Amino acid sequence: MAFELPALPYAKDALAPVISAETLEFHYGKHHAAYVANLNKLTEGTAHADASLEEVIQAADGGLFNNAAQVWNHSFSWTCMKPGGGGEPSGALAEALVRDFGSVDDFRRDFKNAAVTQFGSGWAWLVEQDGKLDIMKTANADLPLKHGIKALMTCDVWEHAYYIDFRNARPSYVDSFLEHLINWDFVAGNLS
Repeated sequence: MAFELPALPYAKDALAPVISAETLEFHYGKHHAAYVANLNKLTEGTAHADASLEEVIQAADGGLFNNAAQVWNHSFSWTCMKPGGGGEPSGALAEALVRDFGSVDDFRRDFKNAAVTQFGSGWAWLVEQDGKLDIMKTANADLPLKHGIKALMTCDVWEHAYYIDFRNARPSYVDSFLEHLINWDFVAGNLS
């Protein structure tokens, strides 16, 4: 069974002006597509050929892990954003953020700090573990799934995620992600 590049949940220009169509052409159309192609080459004719993406991630290391994890990370990341996103969370998610971070603003501050201070390439995550929300950051292709932790949301902080639109201003990119892109409905659904 070959792995496939999932369709974006919106048009390539739908996240503009925060994320341009040009960024998505490279990020989705080149980087994400390359991870899928590499994963298929690495699994073809192996014991992983019929495994699920999650099974490959749990069993793999090295290049196979990196490509499988990046396919998962990017597929998850696209759904964490939506046109006209951002704003305020509601319901059980808002209550959980207040319970575990003190306020939604405190969550935003802590999440931004994690995203901005991730050295080099990686990811900032809102996660749930043992009934509590937390923030973690991972380097390169690493992800909460590999550590038995449930991901609720992520922000990609590899330079190719923001460099065309924000150059080296990662803090401005993260602010824009938090203010204008988060798909709180998706995050709340992951919490359920």
